[in-house]
Amino acid sequence: MLENGVKKLVFSSTAAVYGEPDNFPIKEDSSQKPTNVYGRTKLIMENAMSDYSLAYGLKYIALRYFNAAGADLDADIGEDHNPESHLIPLILKTCLGKTKGIKIFGDDYPTPDKTCIRDYIHVNDLAEAHLLAVDALYQGSDSNVYNLGNGNGFSVKEVVKAAEIVTGINISKEICPRRTGDPAVLIAGSDKIRRELDWRPKFTSIENIIRTAWNWHKKFPDGYEK
Repeated sequence: MLENGVKKLVFSSTAAVYGEPDNFPIKEDSSQKPTNVYGRTKLIMENAMSDYSLAYGLKYIALRYFNAAGADLDADIGEDHNPESHLIPLILKTCLGKTKGIKIFGDDYPTPDKTCIRDYIHVNDLAEAHLLAVDALYQGSDSNVYNLGNGNGFSVKEVVKAAEIVTGINISKEICPRRTGDPAVLIAGSDKIRRELDWRPKFTSIENIIRTAWNWHKKFPDGYEK
């Protein structure tokens, strides 16, 4: 980037840089102790950008996503991973009859219903944050880091229940052992980006987020054509 005169960068980071947080909601200055390789590599990149900002004047904004979810409102753009690892698409594949049921990894967490709690943010809200970040950099913003979440946490069981309401389908569930490195709770404190960039998430209901995803999955039951 420097060799080609590009000195502005918006980076897709992750809430995984925090690891198992000490308090909630998680703020940008919370301790960063990632518990998995994904979080560690994102943090490495953030640190490299910070060094380059100080040494070479490269200005960056790192956006720490919480759980990206949902689909474009026209149902033209959605999640199609192979293999799929995200909770909502896995649930909706079960609703389409593509899989026999959903696996819940751990029901012994220190949460109200004993399953992990996550903060789900709609992809359109993420896209809006990127546009605001680009504008901020072109308006002379210094390098910065922002959390992106809607501020509400939903447990795995709550997400499954919401999907049953949206689809009208009873979902088969299997309780499995915990996965290594899964924190019990990840909820974003997004006050900083709301205050400094005037960002406001429009999709705060988990049912509304799932509904947009369900519309896409019904339109593309086998995913995008390969």
